[in-house]
Amino acid sequence: MYAENRKTHRIRSTALAAAALCSLLLAACGSDGDSSAPAQVVNAQQACNALSGKVIGGAALTAAMVPASASVPTYCKVNGTIAPALNFEMRLPDAWNGKLYYGGGGGYNGSIPPLVLPALAQGYASVASDSGHQGSGLSADFALTDTFAAQLFGSLSVPTVMSSALESVTAAYGVPPSKSYFEGCSNGGREALMTVQRHPNLFDGVIARAPAYNWVGFMGAFNRTAKALAAPGGAFSAEKTALLAKHVRDTCDALDGIVDGVVSNPAACTPAVLDIAALRCGGGTDTGNTCLSDAQLAVVTSWTTDAVFAGNSTFRNKGWNLTGNEDDPGAWGAWETGNGNVTGALQFLFQDTTVKNYLARDPAANSLTYAPWDQNQNALYALAALNDATNTDIRPFLNSGGKLIVWHGGNDAALSSNSTAEYVANMRSAVGAASADAATRFYIAPGVDHCAGGPGADTSDLLAALDQWVTASVAPATLRAEKIDAAGGVAFARPLCQHPQYPRYTGPVNDAAAAKLATNYTCTTP
Repeated sequence: MYAENRKTHRIRSTALAAAALCSLLLAACGSDGDSSAPAQVVNAQQACNALSGKVIGGAALTAAMVPASASVPTYCKVNGTIAPALNFEMRLPDAWNGKLYYGGGGGYNGSIPPLVLPALAQGYASVASDSGHQGSGLSADFALTDTFAAQLFGSLSVPTVMSSALESVTAAYGVPPSKSYFEGCSNGGREALMTVQRHPNLFDGVIARAPAYNWVGFMGAFNRTAKALAAPGGAFSAEKTALLAKHVRDTCDALDGIVDGVVSNPAACTPAVLDIAALRCGGGTDTGNTCLSDAQLAVVTSWTTDAVFAGNSTFRNKGWNLTGNEDDPGAWGAWETGNGNVTGALQFLFQDTTVKNYLARDPAANSLTYAPWDQNQNALYALAALNDATNTDIRPFLNSGGKLIVWHGGNDAALSSNSTAEYVANMRSAVGAASADAATRFYIAPGVDHCAGGPGADTSDLLAALDQWVTASVAPATLRAEKIDAAGGVAFARPLCQHPQYPRYTGPVNDAAAAKLATNYTCTTP
């Protein structure tokens, strides 16, 4: 019931939409017209009035107006609850564009994500949920005792909420959405791929950004690196991280045609070129912040090499690139090292709660002594069945006309862009190059942290590109990426190249102004 075919849904809803629109306008309807056109006379206040206090699609709704402020336009905020504990929020704009946007969550969810302003500003009716439980996004304790909550988090919350959202938007505006899109990053990116794989008819287009698609694999990699950092002498201070990052920048930054603090050509920054062993302290013991001990070099090895576990070919994680931006505040210190305190790092916290609540199923378990990661095959298979979105054969989605954009930040210290590249490559093999070229795109944004941030150009309008692709058959090629400054202006721009291409500087030498312009870079194959 959740994955009703889009064409069937629209045919079924035509009569309902026409009747509702006629009633709403109190005018004769002499022709079918364009069912994709929204009823423009319905503003946000009227949408609120139509939904407030109602039970629609199994959801109990409340609605209230939110006045315009700064760059946020006026909208109707609708809160819904689907028993027993699946909460969602819709934001309905004054000038609806006739389409629906579903925004994904993050971490272990547990709360409704904040407003996605670009979608609202572009006129989308938008929806997001807490995935069926309430709590910290760093905690998986819900999965220990609530099987249904674990299933909702894994794959069921999006189709369940979408069913209610479609009925609610239709009730609010008098017509159903003409198109529906999903966009998410991190766990939201996993949710994006999960819907493509398990509910292929749910959305017309999907944007999967930095997708956390192989839960077993990347959590296992988190566990392995946490143990390396916790080993005697393995801790990385901020100074040690800065030493490593500077070495990478000094060696590889210029390999993309310009020294700008971002290594945009990682394919040329090979282990042989990097020679990380040159940073080794004499004798391998820690002698200060000008070198790395053998234990710290082991952390680097854990980070950069593939983690492979027994049980299934998908129980793996590709190693991360050394980017030269490990010292960015949103990179190694936040995610991997904790700046010397591994138990404060986000990777540690995520793998720790996963061990406790999914694998050992013991809140007192010590993740640093839980070894090996693949000791309990039944637990790994159960975790994968719930959370992994590793199926590469997405032909049902593509055959129904769906379009997929995959994006990843090149300096993502949370999830490996190489793992995403591996998924895309395997997907292309599964569906065929021609089908993949016709309906999928993959971009890596150099120097960009997890989902956003970092020294790279982290802002691109993927939603507009997807909409043009779906509605006008204008397939995206090279896109534009910008870095927005504190005042809201464009600090610099770069082309966002289709992987494996990277933006190579081809403009005038020693020209700082020219280096800020996307037109002075060319997407180049390594």
